[in-house]
Amino acid sequence: MAVFDTSKSGGLILKAYESTSLLADPATEVMRMPQTRLAVQELAQRLKIVKGTKIRYAISGQSVLTRFVKLPPLDSDNIDQLVTFEAQQQFPFPLDTVVWDYELLPGAPGEKEVALVAIKSDALDEINSSVVGHGYLTSEIDVAPMALYNAFRVAYADVTEPVLLIDVGAKTSNLLYIEGARFFTRSVPVGGASLTTAIAKEYGISFGEAESQKVSNGIVTLGGGHTSHLDEAVAALGTVIRNALTRLPTEIARTTNHYRSNHGGNAPRRVILAGGGATLPYAKEFLEEKLGLPVEYFNPLRSVAMGKNIDTDTISREAHLLGELVGLALRGTGKSTINIDLVPSSVEALRIAEKRKPWFVASAATVVIGMAAFAFMRNNAASAAEEALSEIKATRDKLAITAVPMENELKNEAKLKATTEAYVASKLNQTFWVSALNEIKTHFASEYVWNIDLEPLHGYDPLKVKPESGQNETNGESLVKEDFATGLGASALVEPRVANSATPTPGPRPNPNLAVAAAPTFNAIRIKGMWRSNAEKQNVVNKLLTSLQSSNSPLFRFSVTNKDATVTEYPKERILLKLQSAKNEEEEYAWPFEIVLPLAREIPSK
Repeated sequence: MAVFDTSKSGGLILKAYESTSLLADPATEVMRMPQTRLAVQELAQRLKIVKGTKIRYAISGQSVLTRFVKLPPLDSDNIDQLVTFEAQQQFPFPLDTVVWDYELLPGAPGEKEVALVAIKSDALDEINSSVVGHGYLTSEIDVAPMALYNAFRVAYADVTEPVLLIDVGAKTSNLLYIEGARFFTRSVPVGGASLTTAIAKEYGISFGEAESQKVSNGIVTLGGGHTSHLDEAVAALGTVIRNALTRLPTEIARTTNHYRSNHGGNAPRRVILAGGGATLPYAKEFLEEKLGLPVEYFNPLRSVAMGKNIDTDTISREAHLLGELVGLALRGTGKSTINIDLVPSSVEALRIAEKRKPWFVASAATVVIGMAAFAFMRNNAASAAEEALSEIKATRDKLAITAVPMENELKNEAKLKATTEAYVASKLNQTFWVSALNEIKTHFASEYVWNIDLEPLHGYDPLKVKPESGQNETNGESLVKEDFATGLGASALVEPRVANSATPTPGPRPNPNLAVAAAPTFNAIRIKGMWRSNAEKQNVVNKLLTSLQSSNSPLFRFSVTNKDATVTEYPKERILLKLQSAKNEEEEYAWPFEIVLPLAREIPSK
């Protein structure tokens, strides 16, 4: 994530930049959106992005369908209809279920070519809610290869020879073939995660351990006795990486043949390397060896000025990662060549509302001016006033023709907004527990501590005390059935009940004197676990809890802001309820602890 400004000459200024990493473990793919949401919030907090800010972001090339289609020579008036027809033929989904856009590209002499990009509507809504769900607004949604192309065109404006820009990502690599204004891209299923998976399989270790080994000790071995001077373990690891990475030159050769035969392009004479997967030592030399072409690292910051607070050391190390960010920033200066904009339904509704505002203002101004003219003419002559009144009525009647449809559109917009907000709230509640479990797993990762029970609490108050003694009062009700594991297919929650309702609802009840209440909410999580002998004794639990408290997690809250703006920290004894110290170490293997984590907001139980 980066913040850009525009100089007086129209150039870009990089004002701030931050980055973070997510583990691309295929086994945790279900966590990808919650992890993305937390990562975006973390970066926005570091960059001090205020709520309400409009942001541009890019979707990875693997998440969209991209097609390059040649168009027959027709008048420009028919382009939209022709492109829509081609889109219906190219995309394997009905157009009303996808969000799509296109850009006309220069083709061979006498030909027109179009780049079509589409994504399923529900997938785009999920991505958008993860990115802007913290109170930001969507300005534009680009696609990573298109943003990279725009950055290349500005940074390497003097390059005319055919170029292959390789963006090595986590799951895929984007291959961009660029010849002047001509452009073609394809995503191939080779990336950093492929190398990590190969390491994990070769050594029989977890994906996380393999990733750590790749980052700390990984290299790409070369031919010609390159491994003779290396440590044996490092050389073996490098050979595994080399064998897995060999798929990339093979995919490049296939794509180059397709580009030349189907799109009339020329083979690249120069290779430029970008992306996080390109940082492995000797990756550049490996590709030079395999492709037989000069390879260099991508520098999209050639024409970008640096702000005074930029860490130049970080930028120099990560410049090849900033291509998409620079391409997105160029959209705001009008210097981008390809302008793809994938618009979710919720964003489209907001844009329509913005466009309507001038019409409402103009209508209101017309009425105000008319009434002022009427008052003035009335003071001069009754006849003139009557004439003015007739004109105003005529104007009013004309406006009334459009008023009813506009009112209907406003009502429809309000319904759509309510539906969208309800859907967003539902999705946030749906992913909350996944995110909470992931947070707990992250901060309680220790070989000396394990959790044995986790249950949500209703009505927990960390500041509640017994009035007669001033001591903390045990509170918070668990609604989890004690025997829920034996009732397959049934809810794990106890049905809450209240006193008899005056208006009985139809249907049988176990007790006619009780009525079903509204589903309660959860506001805390109780964790029971065990710790085993270690150098830090029971302090190992304190240390893990402190790590979670100091992480500023948006999911949990450990203090409350009073009416006078002062902050009251929750007593630690109300968070860490039980922590047994070691006794009979020779006889006991582990000792229990109990923690209650107050939630930042109440979550519905149903």
